[in-house]
Amino acid sequence: MQEDVKAAAPKARPRRVWRRRLTVGLAVLFAAGTAVRLGGLETGVFLVPMAAFTPYFAVMALVVLGVAVVLRSRAATAIMVVVCACLAWCVVPRAFGDGAAPAGGRALRVLTANLNGGRGDAAVLVDLVRRLQVDVLSIQELTWSAMVRLNAAGLNHLLPYHISVPDVRGPEGSGIYSRHPLRERKGLFQPVGHHMPVAEVSLPGGSPVEVVVVHPVAPVPRTVPEWHAGVASLPPAPTSGPPRILAGDFNATLDHAVFRDLLATGYTDAADSTGNGLIPTWPHGRSLPPLVAIDHILTDSRAGAVATQIFDIPGSDHRALFADLRVRA
Repeated sequence: MQEDVKAAAPKARPRRVWRRRLTVGLAVLFAAGTAVRLGGLETGVFLVPMAAFTPYFAVMALVVLGVAVVLRSRAATAIMVVVCACLAWCVVPRAFGDGAAPAGGRALRVLTANLNGGRGDAAVLVDLVRRLQVDVLSIQELTWSAMVRLNAAGLNHLLPYHISVPDVRGPEGSGIYSRHPLRERKGLFQPVGHHMPVAEVSLPGGSPVEVVVVHPVAPVPRTVPEWHAGVASLPPAPTSGPPRILAGDFNATLDHAVFRDLLATGYTDAADSTGNGLIPTWPHGRSLPPLVAIDHILTDSRAGAVATQIFDIPGSDHRALFADLRVRA
């Protein structure tokens, strides 16, 4: 009997050593992924899409940390504690917001919706505009047929002013609809991607507000360089002139370096600032639930959000994002 126990012990020890080594290797892999996120080093057809899933990567890191603790691997545990701390610093604040809702200012209610090549339910979208008392609607993937359905549902009565660049089919079309008079702005930037109209909204009580419809191409393998150029080409946050709002489908998340660079010019993400930064907006209406937040409303330093909400639009693969803004200029 004693001989059997002695024979089993040497076999068990190499197995534990092998598990610990594997855990250390996994920890190193997570450390490398975290370094890519912190350093904004994502490039190419694999890392750019994967960066969008950083919140899930953070959850997996917690699991690996638990495994390292159970296996009593000091090296893996030490690495994963640092990894989890770094990822928490990146991700957790999105669930709480900055707690600094803007005081005063003029109300501006903005809704952005991607119609999925015109397939989004026009009646549902118009009902949202009515219930939320939307002042400005930013639409991506607007088609001629979708325009007809939107107007038939009453959009032109709720938001009588519009600048539209629709398309027969596909993702290129865009439009801005407003409760207040609009003036199209030309030459602000050179869009890379789909149509991105710019308009000045004559918001009562002060200066006009500039609204940019945003819709660069998606970072699929063949278009990653064009996607990066499209996000990078968006106009930086101004400190003078009309307050600027960017609203649309950015095809980028808060974990993409090129999007963070845009924020660093002086923009604030409305959903992030109100504690809704982790609520995904795409894909909707498929076999998978929504996974990533790629629809955004950004404001420069002279405006901010007091509340945001996300809504489903039947027929669209995106969820609509609403922001109740206050403009202080």
